[in-house]
Amino acid sequence: MRASTVPAAFGEKVVLRILDPGILMQDLSSLGFEEDERERYRQLVKKSMGLLLVTGPTGSGKTTTLYSTLTALATTEKNITTIEDPIEFVTDEFNQIAVQPAIDVTFSTALRYILRQDPDIIMVGEIRDQETARSAIRCALTGHLVLSTLHTNDTASSAVRLLDMGVEPFLLSSTLIGIVAQRLVRTVCSECAELWEPPQPLLASAGISDRSGGVFRRGKGCRACRGTGFKGRTAVFEVLEVTDRIRDALAGSAPTNELRRIAVEEGMRTLRLNAARKVCSGVTTPGEMVSIMMGLE
Repeated sequence: MRASTVPAAFGEKVVLRILDPGILMQDLSSLGFEEDERERYRQLVKKSMGLLLVTGPTGSGKTTTLYSTLTALATTEKNITTIEDPIEFVTDEFNQIAVQPAIDVTFSTALRYILRQDPDIIMVGEIRDQETARSAIRCALTGHLVLSTLHTNDTASSAVRLLDMGVEPFLLSSTLIGIVAQRLVRTVCSECAELWEPPQPLLASAGISDRSGGVFRRGKGCRACRGTGFKGRTAVFEVLEVTDRIRDALAGSAPTNELRRIAVEEGMRTLRLNAARKVCSGVTTPGEMVSIMMGLE
């Protein structure tokens, strides 16, 4: 467990985070990717160099996606080095470095150190500032696969965020290979699931206009799910592969809406659309989708 404490008005407030290796390190097929997007993602992480970003708000499962990806890539021939703040789970499959600002071990300084360690794959826990962003880009330019996270809403806004940090457009367009945005949704409890016909206004709020062909389910509530109707969670993904058109748009500092439009034309399915697919297949409910998709285009 990881404990966080803070002094509050009536004493210490404590939050415990359970670090379960069974959750942090999963097979990529169990994370929630649609089949075609999972294959696209596998092809991205097989590349020998470039920058791949996993984005989303706090608690959206980015760490699980990164750890599961690195576990899938780990072999005795691969030198995988991570820089984390803090190290979420200790494993002997990676070389893990903990950020320690007191001795000048930050994300950006550690990136400079580990280049002398001949890494094949580098995972940076989070890109927080211009210096870290530029260091990550530099590592990607020198023949390394770099994986990192950003706290942004979706894939298109992540690319623009790096530009806003001061990364030169020509450098970003030449190193960025893909962006994955994600959210977590609760899944309908399999013990008490029942077929359900949700009211049309609820479907409309989730952006679902056609219910034909959909299999909608909800949980009645039972002991297994503690009366909630939900048990477990799965991720909803948006996978942007940087194509030639997107690369040209990045080089020209295209705005978020333009990048999103090009990505959709190139075959990207948005977070909202993939969440709707999970609703229509009975994995989750329209209400759950609406709650986690607020603020998205």
